[in-house]
Amino acid sequence: MKYIILCGGSYPRWQVPRQLTELNGEAIVARTIRLLRENGVYDIAISSHDPVFNLFGVPVLRHENAFVDGHGQSGEWCDAFYPTDEPVCYLFGDVVFSPAAIRKIVETETDDIEFFASAPPFAPEYPKHWAEPFAFKVRNTERFQQAIEDVKRLAKAGAFNREPIAWELWNVIKYGPDGNVNRILFNNYTAINDYTCDIDSPDDVARFKVCD
Repeated sequence: MKYIILCGGSYPRWQVPRQLTELNGEAIVARTIRLLRENGVYDIAISSHDPVFNLFGVPVLRHENAFVDGHGQSGEWCDAFYPTDEPVCYLFGDVVFSPAAIRKIVETETDDIEFFASAPPFAPEYPKHWAEPFAFKVRNTERFQQAIEDVKRLAKAGAFNREPIAWELWNVIKYGPDGNVNRILFNNYTAINDYTCDIDSPDDVARFKVCD
């Protein structure tokens, strides 16, 4: 299975792509690559249009993604996923993963699609008060790509209460495009409950007190 770290889009509020934000002197994307390798994963790539990601010793899959942080239009977020017909695990590039989280993602088996995110009740070290998505592990690539197209179609039809992101995509995968696409259930995916979380601003990094 190939592991693709999603580092596309643009972030005008940041001086550098936020996946390059450093934690303990290590870029977040470099940390994710290191943790994957420590768990025996070497088929790793970065999906991005930005050549700066050539610095990390893994292939960069050039992929245009029109998403703009804080200013995206409906459906654009779902263009983040580099299209492939081979089994793939998509990891969000702005997430600070714990070693245990990467281990769980790597070791979790699926013959279809699995979603990984935080879920309440949150661990004491978790830095936010709401759940965040972390990864999709995909073997049924045809179903996954169809769900992305369904999300785009539903977004244009005004079916969502907000800009559709990972939660809405998972709902369409889980319940189909005719289900309740706005529901969020915290017991229908693989929960990761430790400090693993994404960053929304440069100041967020100070919330992570990790030494691994």
